[in-house]
Amino acid sequence: MRDLRTAPEGLSGREAARRLQLYGRNELPQRSEHHWWIALGRQFVHPLALLLWLAAGLAFVSGAAPLGVAVIVVVILNAVLAFWQESQAEHAVAALGRFLPQRVTVVRDGRRMPIAVPEVVRGDVLVIEEGERIPADARLLDGTVQVDMSALTGESNPVTRGAATTDSADRAVDSPVLVFSGTLCTAGAGRAVVHGTGVHTELGRIAALSQRVRQEPSPLERQIRRVAWLIAAVAVAVGAAFLPLGLVAGLSLSAAFLFAIGLLVANVPEGLLPTITLALAAGVRSMARRGAVVRRLSAVETLGSTTVICTDKTGTLTADDMRVVTATSTDPAVARALALCSSADLGEQASGDPMEIALLRYADSLGVTVTTAQRDEGRRALYPFDPQVRMMSTMDDGDHGLAVHVKGAPEAVLPLCVTAPADTAALERARGQVEALADRGLRVLAVARRDWVGAAPDDRRAVETDLTFLGLVALLDPPRAEVADAVAAVHRAGIRVHVISGDNGRTTAEIARQVGIGADRVLDGAAIEALSDEGLDELLAQPGEIVFARATPEVKLRIADALRVNGEVVAMTGDGVNDAPALRRADIGVAMGRGGTDVAREAATLVLTDDNFATIAAGIEEGRRVFDNVRKFVLYIFAHAVPEVVPFLLFALSGGAIPLPLTVLQILAIDLGTETLPALALGRETAEPGVMDKPPRPRSEGVITRRMLLRAWGILGVVSAVLVTGAYFVVLLSAGWRPGADVDAGSALHHTYLQATTVTFLGIVSCQLGTAFAARTEYASLRSIGFWSNRLLLGGCLFEIVFASALVYAPPLQTVFGTAALPAWMVASVLPFPVIVWGVDEWSRARRRRRRVRTSAGTEVLADEVSGPVIVGRSALTDSPS
Repeated sequence: MRDLRTAPEGLSGREAARRLQLYGRNELPQRSEHHWWIALGRQFVHPLALLLWLAAGLAFVSGAAPLGVAVIVVVILNAVLAFWQESQAEHAVAALGRFLPQRVTVVRDGRRMPIAVPEVVRGDVLVIEEGERIPADARLLDGTVQVDMSALTGESNPVTRGAATTDSADRAVDSPVLVFSGTLCTAGAGRAVVHGTGVHTELGRIAALSQRVRQEPSPLERQIRRVAWLIAAVAVAVGAAFLPLGLVAGLSLSAAFLFAIGLLVANVPEGLLPTITLALAAGVRSMARRGAVVRRLSAVETLGSTTVICTDKTGTLTADDMRVVTATSTDPAVARALALCSSADLGEQASGDPMEIALLRYADSLGVTVTTAQRDEGRRALYPFDPQVRMMSTMDDGDHGLAVHVKGAPEAVLPLCVTAPADTAALERARGQVEALADRGLRVLAVARRDWVGAAPDDRRAVETDLTFLGLVALLDPPRAEVADAVAAVHRAGIRVHVISGDNGRTTAEIARQVGIGADRVLDGAAIEALSDEGLDELLAQPGEIVFARATPEVKLRIADALRVNGEVVAMTGDGVNDAPALRRADIGVAMGRGGTDVAREAATLVLTDDNFATIAAGIEEGRRVFDNVRKFVLYIFAHAVPEVVPFLLFALSGGAIPLPLTVLQILAIDLGTETLPALALGRETAEPGVMDKPPRPRSEGVITRRMLLRAWGILGVVSAVLVTGAYFVVLLSAGWRPGADVDAGSALHHTYLQATTVTFLGIVSCQLGTAFAARTEYASLRSIGFWSNRLLLGGCLFEIVFASALVYAPPLQTVFGTAALPAWMVASVLPFPVIVWGVDEWSRARRRRRRVRTSAGTEVLADEVSGPVIVGRSALTDSPS
């Protein structure tokens, strides 16, 4: 401390600011190994790009060099666009760090205060508590802690570090008095003085730890990539199959190659992969704004299929606003025990466990005030709260020697109390009072003490016995106002909610009932531990919702395992060090961002910045929205394959008697020019009404389903193809064309042919507009979500119209894309196309909504236009009106 020019009272604020300027921020330099040229190169070798490279090669082989060059230009443009969109996605995910600022408690100017980790400087006095990540290299001043050193040594077993231990280690990492940056405090508490920050730490000197783990694609991205390979295989197969057909039908070799190239290009949805990447990133950012920070993109997909939520009670279902409402004794000894048996701080800015802060305030209201400095100075031992023994103890200096103060669950503390025979009735009364208070939804703690002679032992069991019972303290943590609506929402979504709490069963069940969770059964941790794995599987397979009380972390882990064995998709909340295994085991580990430990946050997939159950419901809704939107733009992109392929089939099957209704360059203009922005806008669509009224998506159900393909190809695609092909023939026939007539350059019908292909191009663009609005909903009507509600889509459609008009009427583009200016009647002929395409799909969705009503035999059903049918009856979840 002399060398660091500091003191137990810590640095002054001015000195800390000066050292921050002198030594720099407590951060490691970020060395990214994601080179931009590697990311860009990947865009040239994904399956859809490879398909276009094949098309370009065929073009050069067939002598259509300009077409080959055009396809290569499209590959380059698409790669640059996809690279830019992926970069935006990475920046969006990286920016989420600001939602989870890492903070640590230090002593400055003689008082404890939270600061950001990068602001820690040499000479700072750290306050280390269970569950926190140690932010710098430091030497313990007091206390004993267990530390997970795996980040430095690779050893998974925690090691013990104590301030009073003799240091005889040969290496710094083996020192029993030193703690290091990047390690985790898994148990205990203490204070330490910082001697190394940033690159001047053990972590900073280990070069291997500067490597970045390669980010794995999410399951959704892997699924889409498989679909892309499938599309590529189908396109190649179709092209290979129809190439000889074209030759048999009388096409020249060059015309047959042109036909094969057209089929390849028409089957390639160029904008699919970059659109998915950007939609996922936008969904992650949107969830963060709602208080749910996604640490892995795969969570967006998994959230939408969650079937069971296992939630904690305190701070998640409740307001985390603890206050003491009653006590069975006003003896000052109770208040003194509460003031001393604590690790919270009631300074200018209260810090610590909310329950302990409430107990300190209660003791202060009774006139017993013990400052943090006084408490720490007189403390001889601390036995922190342990979920196994469900109590906390301290050994403190007293007026007549050492005294042990204990607080914890009544079921754990009362059996350890010994009394004279005359006081046995007092303990029995206390047990009855515990039940009465718990039935009111109050959290009950028992307080006890004992005298101690001699040194403090390492084994807490030696001191937590032969206790004198002092009294009971009951605290109220009322349910959050918004949780009841959130619980109702997840029930409508077909999701069950189990409550897993370390609190009393009666208290937990009462809170659960108040927020609408069906506490059909209340089981304590001991009952679960007595069950076999098969018995637990059977218990959780039964309908209804369960309250698990006095649950240990091991019980949490067993519950997560059993639910997954039963095929459930599990979201599990947790905030403590010992919750980490269950959070990792669940499909979605949900950690508390405000009240949780660093260990829990590291293990979780989702972090709630407000520790609120309602945010879980919002996250599930957001996850379903993102997944639905991916389906929407996949539907939109797939629907245009049919009107793009049909013209080439007509050309081939007629042996060239029907001239090609659409050129390859016009297809590229559609797929890369007019299609991209509306597809991106569909990825930002707001949640469809009723998205939380549907049951969870089965785990086995992919993005692309048979129903989606039927809608894309069998309804939207076929209607578009019929309209476009009809308009093409109307233009040709109006000029006197007959099959086999010459339409080449220089012929009398050549200008009419250019107009006919232009009408085909404009017709597909017009059908795209109708498809875009049809794809906005899966079941609901367009009127129910609002025509104007997606401003991005309106802007994308406007761009589509302007871009298509430029290709038709700008002379330089006419030459490149083979278009011609159209008279008013031809333009008017394609104007109804969007309404017709949308109208047919709207009629089909209306039929599906009515059919749902009819098939719900024996159940009262309301045909709600907004969200589809809403079943009214008895809920299978809670057996209550739903």
